[in-house]
Amino acid sequence: MVLCDSPRRPWWRPLQSVRCAPRQNTIWARASRRVSVGPTRHLLSSLAVLALMGCNVAQRPRPPQEPASFQMDDWVESPPGVASHMSLYDDDSIVRVVTGSLACSGTVVHPQLVLTAHHCVSARDPRGRFTREHVEPSEIQVELGGDFLPWMEVGVSQIVAPTCGYSAGVGDLAVLVLDRPLKGVRPRSVRLEGQPRAGQSVRPVGFGQCGSVDIAIRREARPGGRILAVRDSRFQLDASICPGDSGGPALDESTGEVVGVISASEMDRSPNTRGRTEFTRVDSWASVFAMARAVVEGVDPEELPPLECEAPDDEAPPAAQDE
Repeated sequence: MVLCDSPRRPWWRPLQSVRCAPRQNTIWARASRRVSVGPTRHLLSSLAVLALMGCNVAQRPRPPQEPASFQMDDWVESPPGVASHMSLYDDDSIVRVVTGSLACSGTVVHPQLVLTAHHCVSARDPRGRFTREHVEPSEIQVELGGDFLPWMEVGVSQIVAPTCGYSAGVGDLAVLVLDRPLKGVRPRSVRLEGQPRAGQSVRPVGFGQCGSVDIAIRREARPGGRILAVRDSRFQLDASICPGDSGGPALDESTGEVVGVISASEMDRSPNTRGRTEFTRVDSWASVFAMARAVVEGVDPEELPPLECEAPDDEAPPAAQDE
């Protein structure tokens, strides 16, 4: 088993190869990828979007409460329905999350909150193995814009995640608290009420890139399908996933709501190959969203209890190992 990462390269150069096993040696891998971000990309995006950033206003703290659903009605008006394929997959609520040389995907679910995978923000030991510690929030950049260049970058002030899931598996979900609220981006609705069901049609979306595609990085709606199995905190389906898609949303094709987070997948060098893919159920982790919302509203994270994980009664996917 190997971790399927792409080699370091300038942001403007197409990916030529990726260190993945061939199809006959299909692997379970976290769908995150290594990146290199040049100074020009930061300069262009920063100059283009300074006027679009809001201010973070302190509010009176109050205890976190688990919402019945995370529809963002307190901040933005939810659309009455999904009007088109474009509104489902191609809006700027789906973002790229860059932590040093590792790149993942994520979803804006509140003007100051981004949903991603827990393993995308886990620190590594000297041998490259995941640890229970998080990277420093200051090391994380969230890039907005689905084309080849981001039109905005924003920093992170806090990471809210359960105590498990730091290397994928149960609890592979985290919510990033941005250092300031976003303006001009409609957050995605997250379905926290009602579990996913077998047969439900789901489409993953992310910024990953497979080794056989010689184009620059951009947001892509991946071939998805119907849910095959539902477990206590995860679900599975056959989907096409590339390195860098980790943390991206699994969208209900009928409503556009987020029902899961891309965690781990069988993958090869082709963006069209479907493999068994694990998604973290968002409805199983309503407490994470409640705690993240409390932090935005002014509660000191040090005053909040840890998000403990109950013992799972389902098996984790095979563990991916670094080369």
